Amino acid sequence: IYIMDVSGSMGADQKELVRTESFWIDAWISKHDEGTRSEDSVHDAAAKEVDRETVFRLRESGGTVISSAYELAARVIKERFPVTDWNLYLFHFTDGENYSRQDNEKCLDLLEQELLPSLNLFGYGQVESYGTTGDFHDVLKQRFPTEERVALSHIPDRDSIVDSIKILLGRGK
Repeated sequence: IYIMDVSGSMGADQKELVRTESFWIDAWISKHDEGTRSEDSVHDAAAKEVDRETVFRLRESGGTVISSAYELAARVIKERFPVTDWNLYLFHFTDGENYSRQDNEKCLDLLEQELLPSLNLFGYGQVESYGTTGDFHDVLKQRFPTEERVALSHIPDRDSIVDSIKILLGRGK
């Protein structure tokens, strides 16, 4: 499951980094795991499912409520991907800006209680955003400092994509 932040704080450069990295992660997983399925969603203040083509051309804007994406992912997993039948990987790419500290807490609770019990890997990639100070990477790192299924990566530029992929795919079970 791929989640991409398309809020107003995510500029064209940041979205392109996310698209490039998610493309290569998907290509690697598809090559090494038979029978894979990808589900894509985007979020700003609200999350919605989209097809892969839409991810590569969508130009949204607006505020950011990360929990909307995690709620959608939990619903998709529950409805379509029984844990006994699937190895589940969730990748979230964003600039780390979130609406509020309360939503950060809601996200952490959703991850801990609903998503992580179902996932083999939660990969979080944070791009650099100009003019904002996204701290969600730090929030996740503080809550899940040793959780083997949580992989956290910074993606400041194109040159860091390969290292980020290694971080994200080098964890989990």
